[in-house]
Amino acid sequence: MSYIPHAKCDQQKMLEEIGISSGNIDELFSGIPEELRALSFDLPQGRSEFEVEKYIKGLAKKNATDLVHFLGGGFYDHYIPAAVDAIVSRPEFYTAYTPYQPEASQGTLQATYEYQSCICRLTGMEASNASLYDGGTALYEAAMMALRATGRNKIIMDGGVNPIYRKMMYSYTTNLSIEFVETPVSHGQSDRDRIYEYLDDKTAAVILQNPNFFGAIDDHVDIADKCHSYGALLVESVYPISLGILKTPREMGADITTGEGQSLGIPLSFGGPYLGFMAVKKDLVRKMPGRIVGATVDMNGKRSYVLTLQTREQHIRREKANSNICSNEALCALRALVYMTMIGKEGIKKVAQLCLDKAEYAKQKLSEIKGVEVKRSSPTFNEFIVRLPKDPNMVIGKLIDKGITPGFPLGRYYADMEDYMLIAVTEKRTKQEIVVFAGALEEALWG
Repeated sequence: MSYIPHAKCDQQKMLEEIGISSGNIDELFSGIPEELRALSFDLPQGRSEFEVEKYIKGLAKKNATDLVHFLGGGFYDHYIPAAVDAIVSRPEFYTAYTPYQPEASQGTLQATYEYQSCICRLTGMEASNASLYDGGTALYEAAMMALRATGRNKIIMDGGVNPIYRKMMYSYTTNLSIEFVETPVSHGQSDRDRIYEYLDDKTAAVILQNPNFFGAIDDHVDIADKCHSYGALLVESVYPISLGILKTPREMGADITTGEGQSLGIPLSFGGPYLGFMAVKKDLVRKMPGRIVGATVDMNGKRSYVLTLQTREQHIRREKANSNICSNEALCALRALVYMTMIGKEGIKKVAQLCLDKAEYAKQKLSEIKGVEVKRSSPTFNEFIVRLPKDPNMVIGKLIDKGITPGFPLGRYYADMEDYMLIAVTEKRTKQEIVVFAGALEEALWG
C-alpha cells in the first residue's frame, strides 16, 4: 500500500477543493525552492523480523553498559531496588495515561497524590504538582512562576546552578523581556556580596542550587531572609537524595523548590526520560504550573481523588495558562514514588550518608596521587572537584578504556577550568572500585 491510501479520484477532488485545479500534488510544495526539495529517498530494502532484531542487538552491543561510573553533573548512578521495576512493569501502571477523565482514573490519581505527598515530605514544602519534564524545565517553570507571583521581571541566578539548566533557562526565555543577572560562586559557594549588590525591589527571584554544580553544600537561610526583605522569592534547585541529611529547602526559607528526580529510582537510560519535581509554599499553589491531585470523599463518604488544579493550556485556559510546555511524567513519577516508599525516610538518610562517606574516602585516595589537587574550600555532598596536572579529556579517554568513567571535564562549560574535573560518588561505589579508580588515574597521569 502506498503511503497515501486514497484513490486518484479522491486525491483530485481534495486538490480541487483547496484550489489546485491542475491536479498536480507537487503544487502543494511550490513554496519550497526546487534545490531544497528531496526528489527521492534513499531507503534500504525492508528486512525480516529476525534480521531487524539481529541488527538492533548488534547496535546495542556497541553501548558500554558495564562501566564503573564516577560521572555526575546532575545525573547519578544510584541503586534501584528490583521491586521498582517489578511494580512499575504491571500493565495497569505502564499503560495508564494522564487522567483527563479523573473519575475513571482513580488508581493513577492516587499514585500521583502519593507522589506529591512524598515530594512534600522530602522537601519540607507544603504543596507539590504532579511532576514536570525534567530538572531544567522545572527550574524554568519556577522562574516564570516567580515572575507571575511578584509582577516583576528581574531574575538573579547563581553561577553554581547547573549550566545545562542555565542554558535551558536562557533558551526558553530568549523572546521575553526578562532581566537576567548571573552571579559568580565564591570558593564554591554562592557569592553573597554580588547577590546583594543586584538584589532590589525589581527582583522577582533569586535562583540557587544546593548542592551546586560543583558539589558544594551551602546554607541559604541568610540569602532567603534578604530576598524576602525586598519582596523577592527564593527558588532552590536541589538534589533529592542529599535531603536525607541536608537542610530541606523549607528549612532554608525557599519559596519554590525544584529538582531532577532521576536519582529517585529512574535509570540513567542514556539520557532519559527523567523527572522534574516542583514544590511550593501553600500561598503560591495557584501560581504553580501543571496538575495537582487532591483527596476528597465522594457522595457515599468514600475516599476519592480529583484533579484539584489543572492549569495548562489544553484545559481551555489558552493565554491564561500558567504554562504551555509543562506536563507530568506520570510513569517516571510512579517510579519515584515506589522508590521513596521502598526505602523510606531512614533509607534515604542511609543512602545519603553512604554517598557522603564514600565521596570523602575518594577524596582521601585521590589526594594521595602526585599532582592531583582535591579542592576543599567548601564542604561537599557526593561530588567534588579535582585539579589535574594533565588534560582531563586525555585522562578520561584512558580510563574509559579501562572500564571507568572518571568524571566530567569542567572546561567544557567553564573557560577558566580546563584543568578541572568533577567527580561523583554514589552508594553503589565500593571501596575497592574507588581504590582501582585512584590507581587507574595515577597510571593515566604518570604511567
